[in-house]
Amino acid sequence: MLSMCGLDCAACPAFIAHQTDDQALREKTATEWSTQFHVEIKPADINCVGCLKVKGVHIGHCGECEIRKCGLPRKVKNCALCSDYACETISKFLANVPPAKANLDEVRRAR
Repeated sequence: MLSMCGLDCAACPAFIAHQTDDQALREKTATEWSTQFHVEIKPADINCVGCLKVKGVHIGHCGECEIRKCGLPRKVKNCALCSDYACETISKFLANVPPAKANLDEVRRAR
């Protein structure tokens, strides 16, 4: 299950914690992400239904993500399926996240 940008939602601890109601995973992830991103993240924030869903809980960044804001109205499941792939917005992101680029390139090749 890929996000709009190519990240693997099924491997995301916020997605997993929400699906399995795993409080220990929420606590561990909140601690790790707070340190990694230099912001306070609470265990209650570690819940997500995946960025392709419009309804339901999302990690805080989903609401402001320019990639998601672009892809949802275009009704594409991910950027690889967009006629404008790889636009400037997704290219900037993918330059810093090689696994997401690999995922999207694989989807693009398979279509």
